[in-house]
Amino acid sequence: MRKEIWFGLSILVAIVLAIVVFMPAPADMTNGHLGLLMLALIVVTIMLGFPTAFTLMGMGVIFTLLAYRGMGAELAIQQTLDLMVLRTYAVMTNDVLIAVPLFIFMGYLVERANLIQSLFHSMHLALARIPGSLAVATVATCALFATATGIVGAVVTLMGLLALPAMLRAGYGVQLSAGSITAGGCLGIMLPPSVLLILYGAVAGVSVVKLYAGAFFPGLMLASMYVLYIILLAKLKPNLAPPLSEEDRKVPLPDFAQKLKDSIGNRAVPALLLAIKGRRNADVPMGRLLLNLFIALMPAIVFVLAFGAIHANLTRPVVEVDYGLQQMGGFTSFDDDSNFGGLQEPPSAGGLQEPPSAGGLQEPPSAGGLQEPPSDEAPKPLGAEAPPAPSGADEAADTTDEPQRRAAPLSFWLSLAVATVAMLVYYGMLTFARLEIFKMLLGSFFPLTLLILAVLGSIIIGLCTPAEAAALGALGGILLALAYRRLNYPMVRESVYLAAKTSAMVCWLFVGSSIFSAAFALLGGQELINQWVMGMDLTPVQFMILAQVVIFLLGWPLEWTEIIIIFMPIFLPLLSHFQIDPLFFGLLVALNLQTAFLSPPVAMSAFYLKGVSPPHVTLNQIFLGMMPFMVIQVIAIVILYTFPGIGLWLPNVLY
Repeated sequence: MRKEIWFGLSILVAIVLAIVVFMPAPADMTNGHLGLLMLALIVVTIMLGFPTAFTLMGMGVIFTLLAYRGMGAELAIQQTLDLMVLRTYAVMTNDVLIAVPLFIFMGYLVERANLIQSLFHSMHLALARIPGSLAVATVATCALFATATGIVGAVVTLMGLLALPAMLRAGYGVQLSAGSITAGGCLGIMLPPSVLLILYGAVAGVSVVKLYAGAFFPGLMLASMYVLYIILLAKLKPNLAPPLSEEDRKVPLPDFAQKLKDSIGNRAVPALLLAIKGRRNADVPMGRLLLNLFIALMPAIVFVLAFGAIHANLTRPVVEVDYGLQQMGGFTSFDDDSNFGGLQEPPSAGGLQEPPSAGGLQEPPSAGGLQEPPSDEAPKPLGAEAPPAPSGADEAADTTDEPQRRAAPLSFWLSLAVATVAMLVYYGMLTFARLEIFKMLLGSFFPLTLLILAVLGSIIIGLCTPAEAAALGALGGILLALAYRRLNYPMVRESVYLAAKTSAMVCWLFVGSSIFSAAFALLGGQELINQWVMGMDLTPVQFMILAQVVIFLLGWPLEWTEIIIIFMPIFLPLLSHFQIDPLFFGLLVALNLQTAFLSPPVAMSAFYLKGVSPPHVTLNQIFLGMMPFMVIQVIAIVILYTFPGIGLWLPNVLY
């Protein structure tokens, strides 16, 4: 702990020395220099432990007074107070921020539903044959639970109580165990529905819906890279992640399953079918057999329904509706090319012509004005001849010409074939032990997954706004807690209190940031930074590297909330100059900002884990365990920048 304190103090001293060296003398200091001084002082005060929101507001008010000092004391105070009121009102009327308290409330409800223990146990058994299975199950559980809750501290703390002792008992290395928990717990920062993406969208003016769609695949990519690293490490160094013993991988069977296994066989579906037909099932109730058969067949039912819906959608006939102009006065057959086409010239040759008699415009030779035509025929439509009578073949074509269904593409049949083979392999390997594991997942993994997919799906396909989807998620959290019999008045009261407390902190941070940014702009600090960056004559690639390095370094002393609300408004005006998409920049920032929880000396996830870990697990071991996962994050940022389609493909397809 002493080394971390000295490290933090050295950064603090370095910032103070940089202020003293680079700032000009007070006589030569301009308003732009005052803005840079305010930016440096805010970092120093936050590192000293002052509350971030009120420090931002205090700094903003003091330096706004300095910006208006030339107007006189009374007018400067009036302008400063007006600025505070206007910026606070602008934050409180921001519709995007409505989703923040609802998502936080959903997270606290899911956390207090106590799903994480059953989730980790079922994931551990399902992945038991994979190298490093406990660490892989830890990352998978953290990713799913952090996505559902979005609360890094709660996930790291609960997994530290649950997974760390299990991994240490199994002989796992302390560093690998600590790194898996801390890195997996931070995935909720990136994976939607993420509060960070909501805050970035509010600051940058980027659609939160597009941010959620764009962050989906990069988040999965990062989690997959974590899992791949653990598997490779377990393969190369088995002493750090030894395989589980048969006793640890054993799944206890209920009495009826043990009876069927002993009397009929170990394959779940054939044994259940034979038992239902009456073969040696005297001691097994029929209701239990039918229920377990239905559970065993659920993947097949979902498979049939999913591919049936996809096939119906792909082969749906295309109904072409022609809204073109058509002639008035009667029906014209579409099959007759001579009569189709809307407004046309008269059929007679010559088009509009002068009357044959000379003399220009004249009265008609016959008196009486407008008269009926002399013949008994009905008047023809203007500009068209009467359509010919349809033949019998045409009549038959008109009555039987219905839209035909399209043929399914080859990719559908290939996907169906692969999925069918996979389903057959699954049922060929479905023993009673695996059926019990599936039932565990059905009670822990799938409810959380359905909740996340319902929230994200309603946002991404456009059914709900983020605020409405957050309300849907809060309702889903209540129903989930009710289904697990955890819903009671003390639990709801505590969740509401914590959600209100966290939301108030976020809103005050936004108010303080808004006042701070306004003061920074008034002093000309933003313009000074813009001129400095543009004077460096950087390419877009160089600017992107510089920005990500600065954000990475800021993640050491500051948390992601402070980086988003304080420093993002400085980078955003420069994006248009370098022709960088704010959506893509936000995805890189979200991927990068996980370093705020994984990099010392702040590294809050390390302190969360240390608070619940055994005494022999030191903070240095936790920091060393996090370092490989920080390297993986940097590699993921490089991959995302090299292949931007990973983040931009889904928003471009959907929107």
